[in-house]
Amino acid sequence: MKILVTGSSGLIGSEVVAFFAGQGREVHGVDNNQRADFFGPGGDTRWNQQRLQKEHKTFHHHELDIRDRPAVLQFMEKLKPAAVVHTAAQPSHDLAASRPFDDFDVNAVGTLNLLEGVRRFCPEGTFVHMSTNKVYGDRPNTIRLKELEARWDYDDPVYQNGIDENFSIDSSKHSLFGASKVAADIMVQEYGRYFGIKTCCLRGGCLTGPNHSGVELHGFLSYLVKCNLEGKTYKVYGYKGKQVRDNIHSLDVARFIAAFLEKPRVGEVYNLGGGRQNSCSILEAFARVEKLTGKKMQHVYVDQNREGDHICYISNLAKMKDHYPSWGLTKTLDDIFSEIVEAWGKR
Repeated sequence: MKILVTGSSGLIGSEVVAFFAGQGREVHGVDNNQRADFFGPGGDTRWNQQRLQKEHKTFHHHELDIRDRPAVLQFMEKLKPAAVVHTAAQPSHDLAASRPFDDFDVNAVGTLNLLEGVRRFCPEGTFVHMSTNKVYGDRPNTIRLKELEARWDYDDPVYQNGIDENFSIDSSKHSLFGASKVAADIMVQEYGRYFGIKTCCLRGGCLTGPNHSGVELHGFLSYLVKCNLEGKTYKVYGYKGKQVRDNIHSLDVARFIAAFLEKPRVGEVYNLGGGRQNSCSILEAFARVEKLTGKKMQHVYVDQNREGDHICYISNLAKMKDHYPSWGLTKTLDDIFSEIVEAWGKR
């Protein structure tokens, strides 16, 4: 199986490349290091590209901007991949507001370019799209909550196991980033339902792992650990630092993608995260990293929360486990923290 991975130097893209190339599969990666343009030197992913090229002989890197429609279509016509794993994106709420055209062109138009390439040149192929839980906008904040000592949590038994795929995306504030990802998400579903192409949207929670080039605007745990190790001040934006995210290791993301490619479905949507077992608040994350490094977390509190930010978000994994019962989380929260600390220590 010839596999194309977009955003192949990023966190999820590189994990997917390593997973399949490690099996001896022919893997082609598309990445133009746009993250460095978005986030500066701290977001540069060339180191990851070079690592993949050094470690995996069946990996082939291609410089390509997914916004360039003629170039994308020409590339797809030549390559004709059996599977596309689309992880390339502009991932920041804040940056989207200052660069709306770039945000929409990467997230929405780039996705459309790739989908049309599949429809025209390899319609029997499978298309996996890394979407985001931000397609739900700030609607999760309408769920009744309770305040605990170090976190917010759901105070409605309906959501004890988290938010499922039937949660509405309407009547909420998404941020421009969330809106562009909604456009891509719906288009991926439509290419499945309308054209019969095997597609799925993975609405990711906090995707994390040791290969993340975390920066302030994107990469919650990675950036938090980096700040701790370097003694930098971490800014906490609103909600008393008790806002909760469920964290899933990039390897477990790659494993689910592999399960889907083995038995693909048409026009599916999955909420992809760490579930309740891998959830933590910012305050809880501070305590965990301090215990691992022995360094006090330097932080300041900003009373204004980020626009459209979730107070508490936990993914309900029931649908994923029902459709793919052999899949499950293999990386605990302890694993995730220790691996990120070790990775930043080396870098």
